Amino acid sequence: MEIQSNFVDAGGVRTHYLEAGQGRPLVLVHGGGAGADSRGNWAETIAHFARDRRVIAPDMIGFGLTDKPDPAVYLYDQPGRTTHLVDFLDALGLSDVDMVGNSMGGATAIGVALNRPELIRRLVLMGSAGLPIPERPSPQLLHNLQYDFTVEGMRRVIAGLTAPGFAPTESLVKYRFDIVDDPASRAALSAINAETRKGTLNYDEDLLRGIQHPVLVVNGKEDGVSILPRAYRFLELFPNSWGYIVPHCGHWAMIEAPDDFNQAVALFLDRAL
Repeated sequence: MEIQSNFVDAGGVRTHYLEAGQGRPLVLVHGGGAGADSRGNWAETIAHFARDRRVIAPDMIGFGLTDKPDPAVYLYDQPGRTTHLVDFLDALGLSDVDMVGNSMGGATAIGVALNRPELIRRLVLMGSAGLPIPERPSPQLLHNLQYDFTVEGMRRVIAGLTAPGFAPTESLVKYRFDIVDDPASRAALSAINAETRKGTLNYDEDLLRGIQHPVLVVNGKEDGVSILPRAYRFLELFPNSWGYIVPHCGHWAMIEAPDDFNQAVALFLDRAL
């Protein structure tokens, strides 16, 4: 199935997104690792779900082919990402969508659920940010926060994001390295990482308790970036939540265990509640 590459003005931000298929809309929001974008994170997921859904995967502001405002005039914080995603959904006339968010994309999806709950029907959080567990960045996360814009640095980023034994292809390493190897992308990523260190990805637990959407919390059992205690805490806080733990898997369930991930998400999205 052909995956279309499109652009739309989302609140004044020229925003790139991938789209394929027809049916109930499913929005996929990528994570914030060095070299992340919609295609690198979601290509296989799009192909799977576009068989019977309209799948849409935007590049968040500062990532991929979406605009990267100068950090001197734009603050790359979590509220800004949430605003951009809301503007994107509004620009496409979307509401009542199913949404999957990975890592920083999960925190952004949570922001949409809090600020514009009518835009989301069901929510999947995979290795999601949003809670300060652990209190300090793990060694795996530091590989990303301290990315040095080298090919070897990108290998360390990928190693930190995946379970031991995962062997990335050379094309994956090159793709993620190339996509962030320009001045605007470097400046945006540096600003994003600086804000992440301040803890701006996190939400007050009382706010999370108020989310009434059905939520599926997915986590790799060996995820060193978003560790299992965070997934368990999400399950405790969200009143209408299910959990799915993927063995032998790190932070990239959609890449490390695509069949397992796709089946779990499809079951959740299709089940009668």
